[in-house]
Amino acid sequence: MDTALIVLTNIAIILLFGILCSLLSKKLKISNILVLVVLGIVLGRISYNGKPLFFFDPPFLVGIGILALVMIVFDGSSRFRFKEIDALSMYSLKVIGYFLLFSILLITSFTNLLFFEGIEVNNILFSLIFSVILVGTDPGSVFAVIKDYVSDKAKKIFGLLQIEAIINTPLIVLIPFVLLDLINILQLGQGDFVSSFIAQIPAFLAQIVVGIGSGLVIGLIVFKTMQKAYSHQFSPVAIITATLLAYILAENLRGNGVLAVATLGLMFGNFYVKEKGQLQEFSYMLSNALEILVFVLVGLIIKFPLTISFFIKSFLLFCLLILARAGAVFVSLKKTDYSLKEKLFLSLNMPKGIAVAVVAFTFFSLYEEAFIQLGVILNLILVFMIYSLVLSAVVERLSKKFISIDANASAELEEEIPHPKLKSENKASKSKKSA
Repeated sequence: MDTALIVLTNIAIILLFGILCSLLSKKLKISNILVLVVLGIVLGRISYNGKPLFFFDPPFLVGIGILALVMIVFDGSSRFRFKEIDALSMYSLKVIGYFLLFSILLITSFTNLLFFEGIEVNNILFSLIFSVILVGTDPGSVFAVIKDYVSDKAKKIFGLLQIEAIINTPLIVLIPFVLLDLINILQLGQGDFVSSFIAQIPAFLAQIVVGIGSGLVIGLIVFKTMQKAYSHQFSPVAIITATLLAYILAENLRGNGVLAVATLGLMFGNFYVKEKGQLQEFSYMLSNALEILVFVLVGLIIKFPLTISFFIKSFLLFCLLILARAGAVFVSLKKTDYSLKEKLFLSLNMPKGIAVAVVAFTFFSLYEEAFIQLGVILNLILVFMIYSLVLSAVVERLSKKFISIDANASAELEEEIPHPKLKSENKASKSKKSA
């Protein structure tokens, strides 16, 4: 009973400080993710009687992380409409593909060179895992400025960032764990690298097929029912249950649960469902609360070394990541009408968000003791989250130098951009005007 009370107290304190920090970040007009991660780092270094003041069991951390990921992926994917996704989706795929390629080439080699001693298969594979994780983006930190942009080009820029974030999330959750399975096979001596890698390809493809199939099955059952009936009490609960069922079904069938949830969200966004707007608002509020908890906990549990050497090496590696990102954007959009400034804006906006945080959660809870290299990777993931969020905050402040603005039509865009924050603000402004 005492242990449960301590855990609940810790959660309450974290949520309280998280809300206050989120309000502060809104006041300062910076990413709340950055402030929450920094809060976690500060709380994680507070000790009492030689022990950490805030401590959580690994299964609890993994459970919270997965629940947050499931709700946030569903909320994001449910706001897309197939009729609105055209050429932007192809450009997003190109950016992701080139970003993944350049990140693997640059980050893998330099991570191994700067942080691991010797060229060993395990070291290279862990560096590869890190380079794949870094492809993940979460442009939610720049959505606060969308309401200032109404030009068609601005909509395309933010739309591309949105689509990119949804598409790359399943990849950075799926590929690292496939590579970890490969590392486990090599450690057990069940084959050489080439044969083990080839053996993983069918499993990788099966995870994709099973993940999509699980999302389709759960979606058809649940949303067909919700087309006919709506309950103010039970429909929101049905949404949560459906997302968890899709994830659990896919994972138990050796598929990708994140892909199942993304498929479910796309179906919800494109099928007719009664009171869809209210259900989307509910899923957004729940995911927002979980987001606060996850980002504070990431900063809490991962403690990177406070040494000059670590910061110099990690910052050099981050500069290489910017180079890889810029290369991907410029190559993918070379035949488009995006200007140089707009391409730079896209290149510098690569904040790491909930998917990266959940991967770090799972790695910390399940694998850190088994692999020494993973401790280094976790330290780098946390500091790269901070670097990327700081960079995005700076770019956001300077965004008017990158993208054209038409301040006279901002209300028009608020109605067109399907983002919950903007919808709520728009409704509030309309009610004030009518009053």
